[in-house]
Amino acid sequence: MKITVDQDACCGAGQCVLIAPDVFDQREEDGIVELLEPEPGADLHADVHEAAQVCPTAAITLHDD
Repeated sequence: MKITVDQDACCGAGQCVLIAPDVFDQREEDGIVELLEPEPGADLHADVHEAAQVCPTAAITLHDD
C-alpha cells in the first residue's frame, strides 16, 4: 500500500491522526495533514483504510499494490 495526501484539500479535522498516529500527523501552524509513512506495514493497513474512509474531504488516497 502507498498513501498520498492532498494538503490543499485537507481541512485539518485530525481524524486520520487519531486513527493512525504512526502514519499521519498535523502541522502545528494550521493542522493540515502530514504524511509520516507513505508505505506503512501490513499491520497498519486497517487503520489507514479507516482513516481514509472517515476523512471529511477525501484528502487521503490509497494505492494498493
